[in-house]
Amino acid sequence: MKQERAERTRAAVVLAASEEFKERGFAGASVSRIADRAGVTLGAVYFHFPSKNELARDIVSRQPDFVVPPHPSHGLQRVVDVTLTWAYQLLDDPVLQAGARLVWEQERFMEPERNSHDQWAGLLLPELRAARRLRELRTGTDVEAVARLVVNACTGAQMHSYVEARHRDLPQRVEEIWRCLLPAVAVPSAARRIELGAGRGRPAP
Repeated sequence: MKQERAERTRAAVVLAASEEFKERGFAGASVSRIADRAGVTLGAVYFHFPSKNELARDIVSRQPDFVVPPHPSHGLQRVVDVTLTWAYQLLDDPVLQAGARLVWEQERFMEPERNSHDQWAGLLLPELRAARRLRELRTGTDVEAVARLVVNACTGAQMHSYVEARHRDLPQRVEEIWRCLLPAVAVPSAARRIELGAGRGRPAP
């Protein structure tokens, strides 16, 4: 019972912190407002997270855990599905929205060796290596470079989409990235098999 209560409190704090960071960024966020939003004491917040830095680090470092594509896939399709699922979830998920904003300020609270770009690239790399084994990629394709390119492109798309459309067109921007990138890195037969669209990023109704 105590464990369940502690987990509920922690989840409430993470959600409240996500809303606070999403609205105010790292610099403007207040731990006392986070406690008020979560309906807990300051002591409860600090029990789970010793500082605002720790809270921000937890939200950013766990971003990939929240992005689980709704359909089974492997190799290049899985890489595409991860990016599309992220784009569609970001429209409504305050934790992902907070993470997207915190990326702009992560030098304030993340150690250089733990930056969010590397963790996303690390998530995509195993599937890109699988794609290479499956001969979905063109000969000589540098999968490490492709992983970085996808992360950089999606990060840039997210930033521009937020400024110009408050993320409403982010899924379309991510699809656009893939329409440009697939002919360059995938063999034609694999590129033709790749599915895009909301059906890959959202569960079936």
